[in-house]
Parts: sequence; C-alpha cells; structure tokens
Amino acid sequence: MSTVEYIQHHLTNLSVGEGFWTFHLDTIFFSVLLGAFLIWLGKKTMATASDGVPSGLQNFFEMLVEFVQTNIKDAFPGAPKFIGPMALTIFAWVWLMNFMDLIPVDLLPWLASLIGINYLRVVPTTDLNATLALALVVFGLIIYFNIKIKGVGGFIKMFLTHPFGPYLAPVNVIMTVIEEIAKPISLALRLFGNLFAGELVFMLIALIGGTLAVGAAALFWAPLQAVLDLGWLLFHLLVITLQAFIFMVLTIVYLGMAHTEDH
Repeated sequence: MSTVEYIQHHLTNLSVGEGFWTFHLDTIFFSVLLGAFLIWLGKKTMATASDGVPSGLQNFFEMLVEFVQTNIKDAFPGAPKFIGPMALTIFAWVWLMNFMDLIPVDLLPWLASLIGINYLRVVPTTDLNATLALALVVFGLIIYFNIKIKGVGGFIKMFLTHPFGPYLAPVNVIMTVIEEIAKPISLALRLFGNLFAGELVFMLIALIGGTLAVGAAALFWAPLQAVLDLGWLLFHLLVITLQAFIFMVLTIVYLGMAHTEDH
C-alpha cells in the first residue's frame, strides 16, 4: 500500500447510503459508545459517593464539577441550573471523543479488518458531520433562548437594529445573520480542524515505521518514530483537552449572550 493509499484508507469512514443520506456508522458507533460509557461512569460514581473519605473517582468528578461551575460563574453569571450539567456533559463527551485520537492509529482498524471491516475511523471529532451536529444543537439552544428571553418581537428587533441602529436595518440584518451563523460554523470547524490535523500527524509518524524502518535503517527510523510518537502524543493530550474546554466555554458564552435583553 502506497503512502497516499494508506492515508486515504485511514480517512475513509465505514458508511452506508449515498449522497446526503450517507451515514458514517463508525462515527455514530463510537459517539454512542463513549456517551454510554460516560453515563455508566457517572452512575457508578454517584452509587459509590460518600460523605466520608471520597474515592479517587469521586474526587476527580468533584474537581471537574467545580472547574465547570467556576467557568460558568465567570462567563454566565446567574445561569439556569441546567447549564452546569450540560456544560459538564459537553466537556467530558467531547474530551472522550478527542481522546480516541491517542489510540495507536493502526490498532483498531487492524482489529476491525480481522472481522471483515475494511474501513474504520475511530475519532468522532475528526468527522465534520459529528462536530457540526454538536454545534447545531448548541445553535438550536441559542435560538430558543433568544426567543424565550427577548420574545419573537425582540428577536426580530435584534436583527433590525443590531449593531448599527434602526436606520441601517438592511445592513443590520446581513451583519446579524452572518454573526449568528458564524457561531455554529466556528464551533464545528475549530474542533474538526484541530483533531483532523492531529490525526494526520499521527498517520505521517506511523508511515516512518511502515516505509522507512526497513532493514538496517530501522536502527535509526524506529527510535525516531518512537520519540516523535511520544512527543506528539504528549502535545496532543494538551490539544484535545484545550479543544474540549474551548467548545464548552464558547457554548456557555453564546447561551449567556442569548439570555441578555440588550443583544
């Protein structure tokens, strides 16, 4: 398999259907699996929670909840109660999906090939469909709370008068539409772009061992591959955490903006 064929193979989803109705089964499977794991982990923590000496898992979740609540207080004072659980779910779920990028790039596709599955992408957030779906849910909440807080009239008025006042209504409509549409697009593309780039780097590093570490050359290229893999893994661990954090914080900020009367 050539370098181009290797990369194309790893960037091809396991899918069914055609055109608009193409379903990426691997993205759906791993997203649901990680979501179910998060629910199970949360229930397990709640079942074993203690007022006495907490377990390590309970300590971790308490630190995570406190971290999320601190960010909510800073970005969205007076937030409704549901914002906390929603923000925590977004951060943890997106982080788990991002974490799949740290699994050796050939491992799960190779295991899948043993049972006849020829294509498998294991990182849901490297699929633009997944990140856009997450962003559109946030966008739906933004629209809902804009209408709930401002009313239908206030929501329409925002398009007519923001940001240049009522005398430039046509310009305001164009600017506000662009501003609103940019929110889900930026959320989706930022997460997708960073994880997709990280996935490509792991593939390129894997190619060092697959194409260059042959015979005596392995004495040089194999250690180099190991060093590059470790270095990129440690750096990418920061990236996946930062991207989950940014997605969560921007969601909080956008919903906070939707709850204000003057925007």
